[in-house]
This record gives sequence, C-alpha cells and structure tokens, in this order.
Amino acid sequence: MYEVPRHYVRIVAVLAVFLLWSSSTLARAADGPSASAIENIVRGSMAQNHLKAVIVQVRANGTEVYTGAFGDSMTGVPATPDMHFRNGAMAFTYMATLLLELVDQKKVTLDAKLSAYFPGLPSADRITLRNLAQMTSGYADYVYQPETSLAVYRDPFRQWTPEELTQIGVSKPLQFVPGSNWGYSHTNYVILGRVLEKIAGMPLVDAIRQYVLEPMGLMQTGALTTPEIPPPVLHAFSSERRDVLGIKPGAPFYEEATFWNPSWTTAEGAVETTDISDLAVSIEAVAIGKLLSPASSAAQIVPSLIGFGHTQAGCSACGENTAAFNYGLGVILSGPWISQSLGFAGASGVAGYLPAQKLTIAVEATNGPGAYDDKGNVGLGAVGLFRALAQALAPNTMPAPSH
Repeated sequence: MYEVPRHYVRIVAVLAVFLLWSSSTLARAADGPSASAIENIVRGSMAQNHLKAVIVQVRANGTEVYTGAFGDSMTGVPATPDMHFRNGAMAFTYMATLLLELVDQKKVTLDAKLSAYFPGLPSADRITLRNLAQMTSGYADYVYQPETSLAVYRDPFRQWTPEELTQIGVSKPLQFVPGSNWGYSHTNYVILGRVLEKIAGMPLVDAIRQYVLEPMGLMQTGALTTPEIPPPVLHAFSSERRDVLGIKPGAPFYEEATFWNPSWTTAEGAVETTDISDLAVSIEAVAIGKLLSPASSAAQIVPSLIGFGHTQAGCSACGENTAAFNYGLGVILSGPWISQSLGFAGASGVAGYLPAQKLTIAVEATNGPGAYDDKGNVGLGAVGLFRALAQALAPNTMPAPSH
C-alpha cells in the first residue's frame, strides 16, 4: 500500500557493521533485520494504525544506520527524511536538562522552593523545582480545563501566553499535597520554564539554545514565536475538532492542522520544531548524560518513582509509576528504554534509547482519516510503530504497556 521511493530511504554504509554487531540483540534472523524488514514493519504499522506519513531513524553506537520516509506529507507530495515537524514534549526533556545543568553550575538545587522565584503562586512554599520537573507538584493540568481545551479547538490559531496558561492551572484546587502523588501536568513545565529564565538570567529560548541545543549539536531544532515551521515541512491533518464543531458521525471531516498555533503546549521559548535526526540525537544525548554530571544524569534517567503514586478521584492523570512506565526528569522510562513521546495536531512521535545496546529509534508519524473515531479522538500512532521496531531490533526489551 505504501511504496517507498528509493531516494527517500538513506542507509548508511555502516548498516552492515550494525547488523553484525547486533546479531545477539536484533530479531533472530540469520543476519538481523534488513532494511527491507524495517520497511515492512513500518508499512504494516501504517496500515494498522491508519498513518498517512512516517519518518524513521535508527542509530547504533552513536551512528546513523537507517533513515527512511514513507507515505505522503500532502496529496502527491511524498514525505522526505529532512522534513521538519513539532517536537512537543521533547521541550520538557530540554527544560529538565537545562535545570540540571544549572544545578551542576551550583546556581540552584532541585530542592529549591518555587517560592524563591514566584512566591505568589499557590503552595509555592511547599513545591520544589524537583516536584515541577518530576510531575509531583499537585498542580492541575491547564490543558484539560474547559477554558483551554474548548478554546484551543474553537480557535486553533489563538496565541496563548505563559501567564494565561499558568493562571488556568494554578486557579484550580491542588490535585494532591505536593510530593504525595504523581500526576502528569503541563502546568509544571510552563512554570518551570519561567523559573529557568530567572535562574539563567536570559529568555528561555536563549537559555535552551545556549545550554542544550548547541552543545547537543542540534542544527535543525529551534523555537519560533509564530506557528511557522521551517521548510521542508511535514504536513499534518486532523479530525480532532469534529465533536467541538458538531460534525455528525459518519460525515467526512479531515482538515489541515500543520500550522495550528502550538503556543498552548508549553512554555514560551520552548515551543520548537525539529527533524528526525535531531530528535534521535536528542534522546541519545540525554540518555548518555552528554551534558550533565554523573549525579545529575542519574537524577534525570535512573528510575526513582517505581511504586510511587496512585489513582485518585478527580485526577485522571494520577497513577502509580511502574517498571513499564515511570517518569524521570523530563523523560519517560519504560523498562530499560529512556524515551520521550510527542503528539500535536494530527501528528505524533517517539524517540527512545536502549543503553545496554546503544540503540536509538526515532519515529514521527501523521494520521490518516481512519485514525480517528466518530468523535475525533485519536491515540499516538507513532507509539505502536516504535514498539514494533523495538521488538524487531531488541527483542523483549520493551515492556508491555501498563499506562
């Protein structure tokens, strides 16, 4: 169904070395999975998850070994490996890394109280920077409040400010006593972004560029103050507004969402675009602690919340951290995999690193019409593909989903 034009697949010469190196860790074919086997996995996942386009990169020992693009960005416009897209929650990873660099420079500690920077915020004297970065502050998620969720779909081009988003989140009752539970909340990182500006003494966009993007060698990643995406652009389409707009079930509805305004997603200065290579390099750099001291790297990526947290009434994002899904500082830890997932306006992505095998997989995907249900709901289609590739390249290392 999805043909891959030959010039849209890049296989580096070291692939042969990779296949030999990985004979004990890849699928137990005679010589490991070939490029065509990887492509068959992608095509199968595209069909199963109704994906319109996919871009994939695999790296081994810090070297790119496979990059491919599949499907169409727009009708008649094939996806290509160099296309740019929004990197979503990778911004959380960068902000947490920035925080830890500032810790290494003795400019702050993880146990510093929020009240040192924003004393007027509710419970600021009980919330630490670690609580913000690890999602244990108790602040409600502004994303799921009606004043945000409905407004975003009614006007997807609206420009939001960090102050607006913060106010929505902190105006709701605390979901739990700070430090007593775990609950994913975008409010934490909008506030953290504003704190980081004060500690670094510069706008967040400059701090992330200086401390994170440039040291990681990311040439295709950066923040913009508008919904622009640098060309070439991976276009995305969505049916997410179906219910809000009152589109009847069964009526066709699938609209361009590429340039919806992402200003509501996280802190200003951290709303970024990237490409597949930078996405892969990012998670790899974080996982090996490239920019951090051993202690700060461990604080970010060593599981410390397994068994912590619980479900509770009124907090849909609250839950127990397990070996299959637990949260570090701005990263998701799934068994031995260090990862981050992203999703916005018809697109999703995953980047993950397996330390024991020095294996990196990065995936970006856009949704086709069939990915959405009658109300416009959709999952992260890239996750299923990432898991399938992880199983092929490193069998039995990715735990079954529990979250």
